[in-house]
Amino acid sequence: MKKELRDYIIDIPDFPKPGIIFRDVTGILDSAEGLQLAIEELKKLLDGVEFDVIAGAESRGFIFGTPLAYELKKIFVPIRKKGKLPRATIEKSYDLEYGQATIELHKDSIKPGQKVVLIDDLIATGGTMEASAKLIEELGGEVVKMIFLIELEGLGGRKVLEGYDVASVVKYPDK
Repeated sequence: MKKELRDYIIDIPDFPKPGIIFRDVTGILDSAEGLQLAIEELKKLLDGVEFDVIAGAESRGFIFGTPLAYELKKIFVPIRKKGKLPRATIEKSYDLEYGQATIELHKDSIKPGQKVVLIDDLIATGGTMEASAKLIEELGGEVVKMIFLIELEGLGGRKVLEGYDVASVVKYPDK
């Protein structure tokens, strides 16, 4: 029987706190077949989408975005945590469950008019992707799609990203 991507995701109960089920993507990375399947499934989400750039959020957006960019012959742009990029940057802060985070992009990483696909491993509350999209738009790029391996539907991230084309491979109805 052929495995599905969901079969490679490891559920870790009560992490990082009681009542939370952590959806661990390292089970995908532990398997050559799992990684190949993940990239193939993400690629399917981009069928018919015209774009120039794949931008991925640190750090798991890098893991899945870079091979996808390679496969589709696109450039890859890293969206990093504050203080990690060496050239001139723009930044955006956003709220987390327990505080704030700030992400950055090189000022010259997106050219005006470029069509951008944003990628991350998981959509939960949508804060990281919303901030990422605002950075892309500030540089004159257009976010044409946001793709994720996993969607935690119970956390409402899709609602935060209303107005964007959002797609995910595996959906969990809970948090």
